[in-house]
Amino acid sequence: MTVMPISRMGAEVLKSRAAEVRDATDPAVHALVDDMLQTMIASHGVGLAAPQVGAPVRIVMFFVPAMRNNGVEIPLTIMVNPVIEPTGPDQAEDWEACLSVPGLTGRVPRWTSIRYSFTDLQGDKQVRDARDFHARVVQHECDHLDGVLYPMRMTDMGSLSFSDVLRAEAQAAGEDIDIDEEGVPLE
Repeated sequence: MTVMPISRMGAEVLKSRAAEVRDATDPAVHALVDDMLQTMIASHGVGLAAPQVGAPVRIVMFFVPAMRNNGVEIPLTIMVNPVIEPTGPDQAEDWEACLSVPGLTGRVPRWTSIRYSFTDLQGDKQVRDARDFHARVVQHECDHLDGVLYPMRMTDMGSLSFSDVLRAEAQAAGEDIDIDEEGVPLE
């Protein structure tokens, strides 16, 4: 297993639609997933998409810590060829950060409830529903598969900020802002 370099905004691999994976059980897919997992852990992320490590294929992984999801942890999920559909009309705007956009954070509107389907590494079809932060993480990661980074979804570029500056200004004003050392730990 290898920790892979993370492609940053501007890299060609992050600008295009990733290719469908033909066989989720292929040993090469499993090797890529192992490397992606090591990379995500080493980067302190909660999600990672294959294009972020230079592999233009439709694979994402994520987990949702309980503290970010109303006390409910979503364990590591590895999705091949995921598909998302909103299950309600509501959207909410919240802070996001990304390993491919290091040091920055911004407010991004996302669907608050979704249904997502994918193939797991055993080749079985899975379908799940997600709300709130869980839904946000899935949408963020799957955007990478279509060449979309979170700043492209922002409706007010005025919120795009360096995480450390935003955190320092909030602390100086006595405000509590939900941003950690690397920005919102979305990825």
